[in-house]
Amino acid sequence: MKIFAQISRVVVGLLFIFSGIIKLNDPIGTQYKLEEYFEVFATDLPAMHDFFMALVPLALYFSVFLCTAEVVLGIALLVAYKPKTISWLLLAIIVFFTFLTFYSAYFNKVTDCGCFGAAIKLTPWTSFGKDIFLLILILVIVYYRKKFKSYPTGIIVVISTLVSLGVAVYALRHLPIVDMLPYRVGASIPAQMKPSEPLRYQYIFEKDGKTLEYEQYPSDTTLKFKEMVVLNEDAKPKITDYKVWNDAGDFTEGTFQGKKLFLIIKSLTDINTAALPDINKLINAVKGKGVEPVILTSGNSADIENFLSQHQLTAPYYYVDATVLKTILRSNPGLWLLKDGIVKGKWHYNDTPTADEVVELAK
Repeated sequence: MKIFAQISRVVVGLLFIFSGIIKLNDPIGTQYKLEEYFEVFATDLPAMHDFFMALVPLALYFSVFLCTAEVVLGIALLVAYKPKTISWLLLAIIVFFTFLTFYSAYFNKVTDCGCFGAAIKLTPWTSFGKDIFLLILILVIVYYRKKFKSYPTGIIVVISTLVSLGVAVYALRHLPIVDMLPYRVGASIPAQMKPSEPLRYQYIFEKDGKTLEYEQYPSDTTLKFKEMVVLNEDAKPKITDYKVWNDAGDFTEGTFQGKKLFLIIKSLTDINTAALPDINKLINAVKGKGVEPVILTSGNSADIENFLSQHQLTAPYYYVDATVLKTILRSNPGLWLLKDGIVKGKWHYNDTPTADEVVELAK
């Protein structure tokens, strides 16, 4: 069992580091997931509604703390830094994660827990199973915690903490170091809105108490239909909710035509208005260089028109669902460059490019 405890230590340490690094790459993504959980708990537990809603503005701080803690605890476990203390901290954090994934799976809420960020999508029950697996390994570690020798490796833990926080701060002040979202540079948006190959289905029926499965829809009218399952899930469209419109109608296909520089305004309540003068200069500069500036927002028409007038932003605006805008860009405001539907550039408001840079990328 001692050998199994050592194996558990290595497996748990590596998985925590892997999961934490992926989340640190995109702490805002984890923030969104925590906000979802807080809002769900506020709805499901009316007596604690105000408490959970008060946590929503703090979601980003919780995100950075949890992502950093995953990496640091994983490293501390591997380098045998205070194993007795670390084992109890690991148990506390995995119990917390296991509760969240169970709640997601059992009640079908927050169906993507964000366990491995945007890199690996897990179903709620798969996420819960993963956490149960880790919980078992950590319980083994806790049981044998006194058998693990402690080493003076505190400097490694301190360095890993500082590096982890540095990665998180960089991602917040710029964009994720590695963009794993479907709207990343180089991706074709219209191509990802279609299946990569014809979808194949399995049709499940019931007759005389027996379950029957078909790959072609049967003609037997005595069969009782149960469900239809997609056999090649990986071929399903990666993007299913990208839609652009205004009061005149749908403009989705129009966003894929020619060169367009989109100013993303996810929300008017938490936008960094200090970045708008430089962005406004850029918008005016690219107009005569073959690049059409367009504003995408989730705000209502009265508020957005007042906002654009106040900041002298002269570009047509269209509506996009707020969740889609959050997925396109982790910055408010931010810039997104498309050429014939292919992403050529993405910028945080701290990294606003020059007009020449935009024109060069759009060639």
